[in-house]
Amino acid sequence: MSKPAPPKALRGFADIDRYWDRRLSQHAAKIKPGEFYVTKCDEAIVTVLGSCVSACIRDPAVRIGGMNHFMLPFNKSDASSSWNDGKATRYGTYAMEQLINEILKYGGEKKRLEVKVFGGGRVLATMTDIGAQNISFVREFLREEQMAILSEDLGDDYPRKVYYFPQTGKVRMMKLRTVNNDTIERRERAYQSDLEKKPVGGDVELF
Repeated sequence: MSKPAPPKALRGFADIDRYWDRRLSQHAAKIKPGEFYVTKCDEAIVTVLGSCVSACIRDPAVRIGGMNHFMLPFNKSDASSSWNDGKATRYGTYAMEQLINEILKYGGEKKRLEVKVFGGGRVLATMTDIGAQNISFVREFLREEQMAILSEDLGDDYPRKVYYFPQTGKVRMMKLRTVNNDTIERRERAYQSDLEKKPVGGDVELF
């Protein structure tokens, strides 16, 4: 039996890795650090998180939602001060506002948005707990935007694999205690290196 054709991606998301997930029996979009994906279709969004955080956000009334995957950059020479660095918080703010604005652009309303957050594990061997900084940021951002967290699984010392289903709002999460953490650490260190080299994306404001 041939698998069905994938649903059409919204404009701007054609480059996201999408595949047929045999276990779910549906299409899924796999996002990497620094990416986000929004859909109006019956498909899953999947990511693996170490120190990074993902926000899963949807408007249940119009059934559109998405997920991001981000980490705040930090200064290797003084990691403890990175949380107070305006550049660091701008990265997180940009990641959150990109996701929210895309949902609003397709008919979502901020007052109806449901938010679930995951990640921020202590899986990188650094001077500071980067995951905790990411958790603090996302909680503060949502508090300032008056967006309540419906559910969360944050912190601890394990990576997570998260499946998000925007049509229903359901989340499946696996604790990856047996996974090779070196793979996740290498990927997140590469992402962190990219953040240090490239400028923050253009300023974005919620509308």
